[in-house]
Amino acid sequence: MSFDPLGGYIPPSELPPEDAGELPIFNVERVQLQFPRPSDFAAAQVSNNTIVLAFSTGRILRIDLEDAGEIEDIDLPKKPTEIGTIRQLFLDPTASHLLVTTSLGENFYLHSQSKAPKHLSRLKGVSISSVAWNPSQPTASTREILVGSSDGNIYETFIEPQPEFYRREEKYVKNVFKTKDGPVVGIWADTLDNGAFRRVLAATPTRLMHWVGRSGQSGHEGSGSIFSKLFDGENPAVHDIPNPSASASAMVVSPEAQDVDSGNPIADRTFAWLCAEGVFHGKLLTSPESSDLGEILLSEAKLYKRSQVPPSISSNGRPKIAQEPSASLILSQWHVIQLVEGRIVASNRLDDTVVMDQQVLEPGQKSLGLFSDSKKDTFWLVTADELFEIRAEEETRDIWKILLKSQQFDAASQFAKTAEQKDAVATASGDYLVSTKHFMEAAAVYGRSTKPFEEVALTFVDNSEHDALRKYLLTKLSTLGKKAVMQRMMVATWLIELFMAKLNMLDDTITTKAELTEDMNTAQSKDQLSTIRAEYQAFAKKYKTDLDVKTTYEIISSHGREEELLYFAGIVDDYSYVLAYWIQRDRWDESLTVLKKQSDPEIFYKYASVLIANAPGELVDILMRQSNLDPTRLIPALLNYNKIASAQSPSPTPNQAIRYLNFVINNLVSTDPSIHNTLISILAASPSSDESALLTYLRNQSYLPEPSYDADFALRLCIQHDRVQSCVHIYTSMSQYSRAVDLALKHNEVDLASTVADQSTGDAALRKKLWLKIAKTVIANSPGNVKTAIDFLKRCELLRIEDLIPFFPDFVIIDDFKEEICTALEEYSRSIDALKRDMDEAAITASNIKLEIKALDQRYAIVEPGERCWICKLPLLMKQFFVFPCQHAFHSECLGTRVIELTGPSKGRKIRELQGEVQKSSGKTRENKIAELDGVVGASCLLCSDLAIKQIDSPFIAADDNRDEWEI
Repeated sequence: MSFDPLGGYIPPSELPPEDAGELPIFNVERVQLQFPRPSDFAAAQVSNNTIVLAFSTGRILRIDLEDAGEIEDIDLPKKPTEIGTIRQLFLDPTASHLLVTTSLGENFYLHSQSKAPKHLSRLKGVSISSVAWNPSQPTASTREILVGSSDGNIYETFIEPQPEFYRREEKYVKNVFKTKDGPVVGIWADTLDNGAFRRVLAATPTRLMHWVGRSGQSGHEGSGSIFSKLFDGENPAVHDIPNPSASASAMVVSPEAQDVDSGNPIADRTFAWLCAEGVFHGKLLTSPESSDLGEILLSEAKLYKRSQVPPSISSNGRPKIAQEPSASLILSQWHVIQLVEGRIVASNRLDDTVVMDQQVLEPGQKSLGLFSDSKKDTFWLVTADELFEIRAEEETRDIWKILLKSQQFDAASQFAKTAEQKDAVATASGDYLVSTKHFMEAAAVYGRSTKPFEEVALTFVDNSEHDALRKYLLTKLSTLGKKAVMQRMMVATWLIELFMAKLNMLDDTITTKAELTEDMNTAQSKDQLSTIRAEYQAFAKKYKTDLDVKTTYEIISSHGREEELLYFAGIVDDYSYVLAYWIQRDRWDESLTVLKKQSDPEIFYKYASVLIANAPGELVDILMRQSNLDPTRLIPALLNYNKIASAQSPSPTPNQAIRYLNFVINNLVSTDPSIHNTLISILAASPSSDESALLTYLRNQSYLPEPSYDADFALRLCIQHDRVQSCVHIYTSMSQYSRAVDLALKHNEVDLASTVADQSTGDAALRKKLWLKIAKTVIANSPGNVKTAIDFLKRCELLRIEDLIPFFPDFVIIDDFKEEICTALEEYSRSIDALKRDMDEAAITASNIKLEIKALDQRYAIVEPGERCWICKLPLLMKQFFVFPCQHAFHSECLGTRVIELTGPSKGRKIRELQGEVQKSSGKTRENKIAELDGVVGASCLLCSDLAIKQIDSPFIAADDNRDEWEI
């Protein structure tokens, strides 16, 4: 409900809603009871989805709200005439423990696992008005609890169900405090600092008291009071009201937080005290853990006056002038819910705005009060015969607006749900921070809002707050979508400019030893310089894709920021730019440091020429660690370096081109002819006269099946640069021994020529020819030194003295080599004698052969009667036959046929031709042909000669043989 500013009442139906589509925060629904009601309800309690209803007859119903069909019907052990009617119920948060108090001061205890209430004899006569359950919320026993009575006493007790009927349920009961202000209408206890401190909040109709302090520790559970020390040793913080009245009074605490795991912000637990003035409520602060906590808690609480509650409407449609006080009170997370004249009135506890005012009860209908389920965060209204549920729908919906109005921007941002709500909070927060000159904080807030970009930027520029502008742009950039390419690029580029300007300003401040601000000295400027540089690097690394590389280079270069320029080039992988930058400044160490981190071959090819000319050794070290390079593309750089190195005479360091090429050939096993030819060209053109390196390479190649270099190219280079030994080696590898010897002799390299001549061992005539060339040169170079020529003669066994005599000049006296001539003649004589002996032995051998031939003419063989042919098995004497010295005999026809089969086609054809000529010829010719045919056919025995070997694959039993003859 609301009032017109002029004093007129405006009915709720005429109020324009804030959002027509929004549902009310609270709804009241009647719950249909599924059991017969024998009489009116006398008391009720709700906790942990369980509702307990008591009747004046002593009957108690315990109903599970999740399963409405599960109803426990329990009766007190005595009749109401003996113990009185049930006056009030007290149910703990777990719904495990129930206390029942009657009008005659009898008290009973009922556990959730029992259906028989137990009489609490030690609490006899205590009219319980409130209970502070143990904060640990045990279920097996109540542990230590506080009980407030109608006479103002506070008792501590420990109740534990006992199976033996003769044992009391309460272990002890002790009076720990006494107040003279009337009944204890509410009491609550909890622990602070992990149980080290205890806090008790108690209320009477006129006073609210708060205790905090250390409690006593008993030996074991239930052995004695733990609250006595707190009440005896601590003075409570008190809040009084000056005008007490007989109206209803109560103290309640808001339910436990339910959305801890949902990610939603949770309100602090609060308390509310219903008194004559209205509702006194505040947060249940938990710090500081000292006696001052109560004073702070009560001082921060506020009063929701009775006059703020909307009045009831009379029958004539006007608000009532006199209004009854609230009859009952409960707390939700954010609202105070009161029962006023049959109406449920809910007001926000932050700004006291009424969010619900609904008539629920009929005139004259009796109410047992409002109840809240502290575990399930549900709210209930119980009348004498009905049950209502008060449902909370989006209770935090408007919290952000209230917090925003009170300038609690951080809290409002937490409760803002939609993007529009968050934006409204951010904009208002930013405006407030700017008005209070907190520009840095405003920058972060504006960055999350939709306030016009140019307006915010101009605000910071006009106030010369460049640091705040930088922070705003960073925040704004983080909120821009990936599709806003142009916006992101412009903001990122502007940030580069701001970073560079800030760094330059700090550098100037440090250089001039000036103070940037009144509270910042040079040392602090250096610290800030490091901080800003780190911020720049983090920004550039994160948003490098949003920056145009060329534009960024220009901006950083215009500010002369070398370190920042190179860092940016590094993170965008523009190592070519970094290398070019250092190379242009002749900073070779820095250039090589960058090159070490690269793996792109193109960068090596591009900068190899200039780097090898200025840092050859270091570059080659780097090149040798790269496995993905094409050495042929480095040849121009190597040749250019070799030209420079050759000009330095003598060279201070080894030739690095040769070193790298040897690495490629030996370690990478390259067979590329261009690599090998380049190495040869460098070695051949070396200013040094030493050919050892070139010869070593050529000799290593000679061990391979096929050399990798071009022999003609290498030969031309070696001839061009007078590399005699290398030329001779190449000629030799090409088997051109004669040219090799001629070249060696031309340069008076006799030993080298001799070595080449000895390598031609496969051709004795060539070898002798080469040695004669060498001998001729040696004799020509020392014509008078016969001894030298004779010693040289001994180096080749093919040479004789007579081979050398033509090379000596005519004036040489024979006495100089008479001994060698005599030695040669003696050797010839020995050779002649050996030949004579050989001739004599040959003559004797010839005579013996003649005698053996003559003996063959008189040789004969005896043929026995009945002897058979070894081929056809017929009698031998039936036909013309052959008899061999081995005594094997064959018919002529059988032998001829078998010889044709076993010999080759040519011999078979020869036999057939001779057989045809014998038949055609006559006389002497026929005799000659017969003799020739017999010589061919009877040349060897079929069974003893090589013809027998050709029959190795023939079976023993032929297809036409009589197998019976072979049976055993």
